Amino acid sequence: MRRFSVITLFPELLTAFAGVGIVRRACERGLIDIQLLNPRDFAADARRSVDDNAYGGGPGMVMMVQPLRRAIAAARRTAPAGVHVVYLSPQGRTLSQPTLPLLERHPHLVLLAGRYEGVDERLIEQDIDEEWSLGDFVLSGGEIAAMAVIDALTRRLPGALGDERSALADSFEHGLLDFPHYTRPEIVDGQEVPAVLLSGNHAAIALWRRQQALVRTWRRRPDLLVNCVLSAADRALLDKCLSEPQGGSKDAQS
Repeated sequence: MRRFSVITLFPELLTAFAGVGIVRRACERGLIDIQLLNPRDFAADARRSVDDNAYGGGPGMVMMVQPLRRAIAAARRTAPAGVHVVYLSPQGRTLSQPTLPLLERHPHLVLLAGRYEGVDERLIEQDIDEEWSLGDFVLSGGEIAAMAVIDALTRRLPGALGDERSALADSFEHGLLDFPHYTRPEIVDGQEVPAVLLSGNHAAIALWRRQQALVRTWRRRPDLLVNCVLSAADRALLDKCLSEPQGGSKDAQS
């Protein structure tokens, strides 16, 4: 079982998240366990204070060391082996599909969701193993990032998805964006499903999907191709498609 301990001032956000979809099913199947800890429950005063003014002045409040440190210690006591403490911060390393295994190797993740102006730097230096970010933007708190980490790691667990092949076809899983998908009806607003997908020729369908993934990545995220190892067949397929009239247009249809 994979364990997530989320330290948050708003546990109700995570409660709602854990009650729907893939995450709910994973909890019910015993694949994951989500523990919620509110720093206010570990505060030392009657007011349950968790933040204070910043030394040096400036706007906003800073989350205090002691309530967070006690919450982290409480999380560690529930599963002493394999605990890894992550602070979700815009200053952290950017989370991506290729970096998920770095978090996946830890059976118990303690996810600290900061608020306000952040947390006291001394907590980061002494109690945090890593900082991770969703990207170069700022959220009101780390809860959304915590949910993203839990969801991304949960869907990779055997038995979490209805069809495990779904995770293997995800965008970025093999360095490329996903190919386009279609369902019924066959015609929508005059646009038809690509004929190859109706052919029943599985080899042709696989080739078309690979071509579409390559072209879509080239068009939308060419930066991904810089670090993507393409086979000679992939390069020939991409070159062939780009040389055709529809190659640079929006997702070739056949």
